[in-house]
Amino acid sequence: MSSLSLAARDTSTMLRRNLLHARRYPSLTLNLLLTPVVLLLLFVYVFGDVMSAGIAGGGPDRSVYIAYIVPGLLLMTIGSTTIGTAVSVSNDMTEGIIARFRTMAIHRGSVITGHVIGSVLQAVVSVVLVGAVGVAIGFRSVDATPLEWLAAFGLLVLFALALTWIAVGMGMVSPNVEAASNNAMPLIFLPLISSAFVPIDAMPGWFRPIAEYQPFTPAIETLRGLLLGTEIGNNGWIAIAWCVGLTVLGYRWSKAVYNRDPK
Repeated sequence: MSSLSLAARDTSTMLRRNLLHARRYPSLTLNLLLTPVVLLLLFVYVFGDVMSAGIAGGGPDRSVYIAYIVPGLLLMTIGSTTIGTAVSVSNDMTEGIIARFRTMAIHRGSVITGHVIGSVLQAVVSVVLVGAVGVAIGFRSVDATPLEWLAAFGLLVLFALALTWIAVGMGMVSPNVEAASNNAMPLIFLPLISSAFVPIDAMPGWFRPIAEYQPFTPAIETLRGLLLGTEIGNNGWIAIAWCVGLTVLGYRWSKAVYNRDPK
């Protein structure tokens, strides 16, 4: 078999292994998935009328805030589920299975690639579930064309790939699963200080650069524009640049740590 065929075969095996683990131990994924769902329900039903009045500049209408918040929660879902990736990778590193894989006649990169593909698939499924909750409580995107829906899906997958590679690197350098979970917390904390919940113009002036110059805000504004028809501007290119940059950084970081000789 060619090296490409061997890599594909071994990656497929590692992917099945990771999906099997996720199926046998779903509690971590479910716990991380509950965070964006709870936040969605909390902000819509507790703060929805007030936030809608502030955003729309008129009377309270919860549907306005539902439309505003769902795109941000979809990207927050990706950040939340990738924490499980960091924990899973750290668990493999600390339990010694990675050391065992190093001695086996398998493609060296298949272990990491299997984690990444499996995590991206889980992130996409989680986004679909959170999106279904959003639709159930009133989110609608009636003006989006099929091409815009396809672009939105592509952005979500690209963003999931970028954050997953970063999470893999975090998991590899963490001494234990608890540290991996803590190290990956910015992936769920950053959406809270982005434009996911309130417009940047409504934030204090000193805080706006923090919210504006981070990867989640341009991705949220791009997704919002694709689904709701709002202005995208330069956010689309900035979001893609962030995704590509984080993917390359995470890939090189993870590869360097994985290829490092164990102490």
